[in-house]
Amino acid sequence: MAENRSRGIVGIFILIGILFFIFMIFAFYTISNLKGATQLGDMDGSKDKPIAVVEVEGVIMQAKPTIEKLLKAEKDKKIKAILLRVNSPGGAVGPTQEIYEEIRRIDKDVKPVYASFGAVSASGGYYIGAACRKIYANAGALTGSIGVIMNFMDLSKVYEWAKVKPEVIKAGKYKDIGSAARQMTDEERLLMTEMIENVHEQFIMDIYKVREKKIKGGLDGLREYAQGQIYSGQGAVERGLVDELAGMYEAGRRVHKELNLKEKFGFKFIKLKKKLTFMEVLEGIEETVQDFKYGVMNNQIPLLIYKQ
Repeated sequence: MAENRSRGIVGIFILIGILFFIFMIFAFYTISNLKGATQLGDMDGSKDKPIAVVEVEGVIMQAKPTIEKLLKAEKDKKIKAILLRVNSPGGAVGPTQEIYEEIRRIDKDVKPVYASFGAVSASGGYYIGAACRKIYANAGALTGSIGVIMNFMDLSKVYEWAKVKPEVIKAGKYKDIGSAARQMTDEERLLMTEMIENVHEQFIMDIYKVREKKIKGGLDGLREYAQGQIYSGQGAVERGLVDELAGMYEAGRRVHKELNLKEKFGFKFIKLKKKLTFMEVLEGIEETVQDFKYGVMNNQIPLLIYKQ
């Protein structure tokens, strides 16, 4: 009996030791990543490079990460210009417009902001690029796709086939507009089309505010190019949607020369702290649950998006 108890105690201590070892590895990894994330990366290890690179990767669903990077670059007095590196097929309207507004403010009042298009900078990706004073793109980059889209699905026939009868209780005539359980009425389709066209016009006019003197054919030309077409970087230059053909590093050199910067050319890549703490993970789970509840209560209406 005593021997078994001793073995149990030893086993518990071994388990505690293993867990402590795992915890120490995790803590070391977290601290190392946070330290690395707070540094501004560059090409040769120096921190005194004059051009900041703010990267926008993937679908734009939140404005906060990109705006936080822009604000960090704005506040750093050693940074003389910002290069927005865009690799995005687009995203949600609201966040895209928020990023656009911040770029315009920084470029106008604080320091110049330029854009560099990578593989894909379409729709919302192009929108935020158009906020910059000059756009550079690779010749084969995919860009344009200036348009707005919402997707709905009518599953009423499927429900009928499956002998399922959805019941909807609503307050407000149009609260279940776009419901998959029924066809959209002509009146509802007209309302949604009007809203889409209004947002599309916002997109066009925000581009025109910055690129009025560059678009071939003026506003009429822009309306012609803004029907959802996708262009190569070369095709976008020919229409005035992009200024010059150049990769990111060549674009940086041209910006450096244009601004006549005294500092040696180099990039500082703006990074944000990685959220790896236990409490932040719990907060993320809570936010996800709240978002799910909100989506259910609002019929999970599809997002209005600028997307290729």
